[in-house]
Amino acid sequence: MTYKSQEKCLVCSKQQNVNMLKCFRNILTYRNNAVFKSQIRYNSEEIPIFINGKSVCVPKYYTVMQALRQERVTIPSFCYHERLSIAGNCRMCLVEIEGMWKPQIACALPVSKNIKIWTNSKLTLRAQESVLEFILVDHPLDCPICDQGGECDLQDLTMKFGNDRTRFTDIHFQGKRAVEDKNLGPLIRTEMTRCIHCTRCIRFASQVAGMDVLGTAGRGGEMLVGTYVDKMFLSEVSGNIIDLCPVGSLTAIPYMFKARPWEIRRTNSIDATDATGTNIVLNHRFNRVIRVLPRENEEINQEWLSDKGRWSIDSLEMQRLVSPMYRNQGRLVPIEWDCALKLTASTIKNVNPGKIMAIAGPYCNAETLVVAKDYLNILGCENTYVEKDLTHINGNIDLRTSYSINIKMNEIAKADRILLVGTNPRFEAPILNTWIRLAYTHNDCDIFAIGPQCDYNYHVNYIGQDTGSLSQAAECLKGAKNPLIFVGIDQLDSPNAGQIMAALYNLAGSFKVDKEWGIVNIVTRDAGFAAALEAGWKPGALNAMKTICPCVIISLGADDIFYKIKPSIELKIIYVGFQGDKGSEFASLILPGSAYTESGGVFLNMECRSQFALPAITPPGKARYDWKIFRALAEYSGISLFYSDADTLCCRLAQISPNFVNFDYYQHKLFSELIPRLIKPGQGGGGNLNVPMKEIKDYYCSNIYTCNSNTMRQAEKAAKLHKKSNYACI
Repeated sequence: MTYKSQEKCLVCSKQQNVNMLKCFRNILTYRNNAVFKSQIRYNSEEIPIFINGKSVCVPKYYTVMQALRQERVTIPSFCYHERLSIAGNCRMCLVEIEGMWKPQIACALPVSKNIKIWTNSKLTLRAQESVLEFILVDHPLDCPICDQGGECDLQDLTMKFGNDRTRFTDIHFQGKRAVEDKNLGPLIRTEMTRCIHCTRCIRFASQVAGMDVLGTAGRGGEMLVGTYVDKMFLSEVSGNIIDLCPVGSLTAIPYMFKARPWEIRRTNSIDATDATGTNIVLNHRFNRVIRVLPRENEEINQEWLSDKGRWSIDSLEMQRLVSPMYRNQGRLVPIEWDCALKLTASTIKNVNPGKIMAIAGPYCNAETLVVAKDYLNILGCENTYVEKDLTHINGNIDLRTSYSINIKMNEIAKADRILLVGTNPRFEAPILNTWIRLAYTHNDCDIFAIGPQCDYNYHVNYIGQDTGSLSQAAECLKGAKNPLIFVGIDQLDSPNAGQIMAALYNLAGSFKVDKEWGIVNIVTRDAGFAAALEAGWKPGALNAMKTICPCVIISLGADDIFYKIKPSIELKIIYVGFQGDKGSEFASLILPGSAYTESGGVFLNMECRSQFALPAITPPGKARYDWKIFRALAEYSGISLFYSDADTLCCRLAQISPNFVNFDYYQHKLFSELIPRLIKPGQGGGGNLNVPMKEIKDYYCSNIYTCNSNTMRQAEKAAKLHKKSNYACI
């Protein structure tokens, strides 16, 4: 049905009979062509812009680069990085802006209302092509021998936006420039001739690592990137500048000439060198892990990775236990698994269950901890302990808030006052420290410390070195809206633990904050610590050994405790682990286990956030998965556990704690108000607080795993050598 009218039409503007349905279609067409664009409603925080003729709304504080990336419009860049400040050096992100006589850089140009951006015009493409041509003028033809080959931004952008020929020839051109390489230490290799002056490394060192070591000298073609003085770039997160470098100017020395990107396989995993739960990608080839790279996670590690997690991977090839062994006439003799399991089962069954004790090491996954505890509990043994001690709590550790970080890591950046008590997060938890530094740089956070003088990468106001200084902390944190207190795990192993925690919880109780904002937080260092306490293991293995006087000790990769106490000859030690050290030195029976790269499994970080690591390679020799060793040991002991594979074991994990299988989600801590009532009264009588890692030289080889790494040994040697140099204090 059609309707006719003698009135003036809104579209055709003619006084005649018209088909009104046709006019309505024309009205809709005009509406799409921006006739009625002024009537479109959008958020007051957003403004309309045009990208290649398409109208979109973006936040008014965006730059053109951010707007293009939000709309998934491809724009090339070298120097821009969303976690670093804007430099505008490379000029690669040139776009055409209607009304401007020349192309503009998208990374530094803020958007404005109804701005018209063209990324596919001839002017834009010609400008980007010219910039690439100028960059390649001085770039050497090193692609066949460059470790960055195959994952190089310059290669990718040249193929997509560059020309297939060059106008610069040796006849009209004097040749490529040559730049002297810099010595940044034993971990980072420099080829400064390849540098395109994007300054990503400089901005990362200054803004994230907190070290003003790198800089520039000269201008234009004579510009040089390097150190201000002849010193090495030694930082706990220095390896990230290799990932940031868009060309092959900065590469990893331990990975040099080992493999090409298309030859390796990639497996998602979790870094077990500390307790932050950093997401990583294991690169492996021929059943060998050859490189570790960070995996982006906005709530934990952003896209950074500590140097230990990146380069201590060569430790997996040192002192490996590859065959079951038993001690015969003072020597360890290799035997078969059947014989080893029979000897182990008979040793355990011939002892009173009350005289059996298990000690969990720092790298145990949740599966191993659960199976080992089930096995011992069925035998009638309840003596399952971790190496660390928490002497500040009465009774068992049943509340997560008493041994964990009680706030999301990414919310640390919102803090306005931070108190560090006996801890140096820079070396104990480098990824956690990046969030603290983010609060310092972006939120004007004031940071105070109680403890010895340490090498922090932000300004710290020292209150004192002993427990008596805790009374002055209230005045320092006065007026804070989002205060945070971080306590080192070593302080909870001292006689002063109750006194320290009682004072801190009294201080935290004086602030009115959100219920989910945990003020008091414990900085742990072991990847398996939180999972062990979640599974029901108890802290304080050293004190338990003196109390129980066990006849048999089952060590799940625990070595540190044997540096503190020398076991008697009569004591039988059964060592289940992947790397032999002090524990295996005293062991009567050795059952070779698997590293975290081989077994994977469930790990809980210092937030008690559950994450799953996939296995990348198979265990060497006759080594087996740790939880399967205890499962087989139960069979030889006449005990039938009701799980036999990964699926049924996962159900058992869920029975013990649903948090074990609630992967990647942060759970807010409950009953934190009960902790002050459970704290023991102080008995230490005061004293100075100790921090184990005060300087960078203490960081690289801080535990047994990293001590076996040749790369970490070289870094430690370089740090000690650097400390003696004339430029160490700069």
